[in-house]
Amino acid sequence: MNQKIQEAYDKRPKDWVYNTVTAFIVVGLLIWSGSAVETSGSTQDGGQIALNVLSGIFHPDLGFLFDFTKSGVPYLMLETVCIAFLGTIVGAIISVPLAFVSASNLTPKPIAFAGRMIIMAARTIPAFVYGLMFIRVTGPGAFAGLLTMGVCSIGMISKMYIEAIEDLDTHVIESLDASGCNTWQKIRYGILPQLMPNFASTAIYRFDINLRDATILGMVGAGGFGAPLIFAMNSYRWNEAGALLAGLIVLILIIEYISTKIRVKLTRG
Repeated sequence: MNQKIQEAYDKRPKDWVYNTVTAFIVVGLLIWSGSAVETSGSTQDGGQIALNVLSGIFHPDLGFLFDFTKSGVPYLMLETVCIAFLGTIVGAIISVPLAFVSASNLTPKPIAFAGRMIIMAARTIPAFVYGLMFIRVTGPGAFAGLLTMGVCSIGMISKMYIEAIEDLDTHVIESLDASGCNTWQKIRYGILPQLMPNFASTAIYRFDINLRDATILGMVGAGGFGAPLIFAMNSYRWNEAGALLAGLIVLILIIEYISTKIRVKLTRG
């Protein structure tokens, strides 16, 4: 047996030459493509600016970091959380009827197709563009950010809701129907218990995404961290920028920890 194994091992395909040649070709292509990278937009002091930003994070302006007025970091943190949270709530509420209408196992195919087209159209426009649009409608501020987060959340949440609805266990509904339950009882005891964990987990996950997007939206005047951060960096106030970034890092870590615990609880029961 050992001799047969050794003979089979000796007769194995010797493809090391092929692998070596392929590796050289890949490395050559990477080197060739790297030669086309343009660096004309970079500046000589770019590395120093990066070091200044890092220095600001480790040496933040403590007066600004613990300033509890409307211009301080704690208020901006609270505003960012509120924008992300309320935007997620708005998007999740609107997504529920839209998902039920777009689910192919509950509605006729033409209606489901029309609903999916609406969801797809909502997902095609980036959050940054939505922010610019709503700022023109409502003016700069947190309300524009809330509306932006709500509309941007519809696309993803609706898609995840549709998948949860289409994965429903229809045998439970059929058994309730055979027991003589009315429509409300079938929804209450057959549909909602299956959907609520998935719906809640999706909404929490979207809240994590919105919390990060809310910071970017602030750069166009939609409230939150963004505008003060870009102003501090443009004015070379690195300690203030570091205080904002430190607050943002702490905020995201706290929200990430809490949301992970909730999602695990929902998943495992």
